[in-house]
Amino acid sequence: MFLRALKRKCEVNVPVSSDGEAKRVKDMVQEVQKENDVCSTNSGSSFCLFELLTQKGWRSILKDEFDKKYMKDIEAFLRAQYAKNVTIFPPRHEIFSAFNFTSLESIRVVIIGQDPYHGVGQAHGMCFSVKKGVMPPPSLRNIFRELSEDIPGFVVPGHGFLQNWALQGVFMLNATLTVESGKANSHERIGWQTFTDRVISLISQKSTGVVFLLWGSFAQKKQGLIDLKKHAVIKTAHPSPLSAHKWFGCKCFSKTNAELTRMGRETINWASL
Repeated sequence: MFLRALKRKCEVNVPVSSDGEAKRVKDMVQEVQKENDVCSTNSGSSFCLFELLTQKGWRSILKDEFDKKYMKDIEAFLRAQYAKNVTIFPPRHEIFSAFNFTSLESIRVVIIGQDPYHGVGQAHGMCFSVKKGVMPPPSLRNIFRELSEDIPGFVVPGHGFLQNWALQGVFMLNATLTVESGKANSHERIGWQTFTDRVISLISQKSTGVVFLLWGSFAQKKQGLIDLKKHAVIKTAHPSPLSAHKWFGCKCFSKTNAELTRMGRETINWASL
């Protein structure tokens, strides 16, 4: 409805004083209509993935991706699940939290996770993070333990909410963006990894001087999407309890800041949570 209103405003209320101004208004209307068309196939439905992506830069970069068949298939799958009252995490308005809190231009670090937490109240759209009031899961507790040994002055917080990292340019991306409650990896084959692989490729193409933290064998398979001439990759074991004995002592956070400094970029204040 907002887009239709904006289109009417462009058509009716904007004064046109020159040919150049007329072209500008026409282009504006066409851009608004293009975004509107992304969700036009969902007429009569309240669920549209593209509407959940609110960060302006990402909307501009990814709007054509949302119009592809595989994304329409993801949307149709999720719509059907919601219609059956299947509980899906994260809540729909938080599916794209990683994008909505961290613009492409601000990204300095990318952390790649695999799958959202599937417990009640845990997932909120940023890999490894949980909101305040939710007990940090084991992998996150191991992350904090490593930070306390790697970063001078880091004090383990009383919560697991990593939003302040996101606001500093740490892009916390799960390869699969949704999951059914209580069923780990239940959405890994619905098409999300096509989308997130595209996102990783776009970050590599359009940014310079990003550090990619690849924790575990799954994340390390994404290295082929990254231009190693422009970016740095740090590979370690996964912080899961299953592999934490290889994770502890990796010093990936101080190494990340060293790489950012080497590439002329501002470091991350990991202790700011």
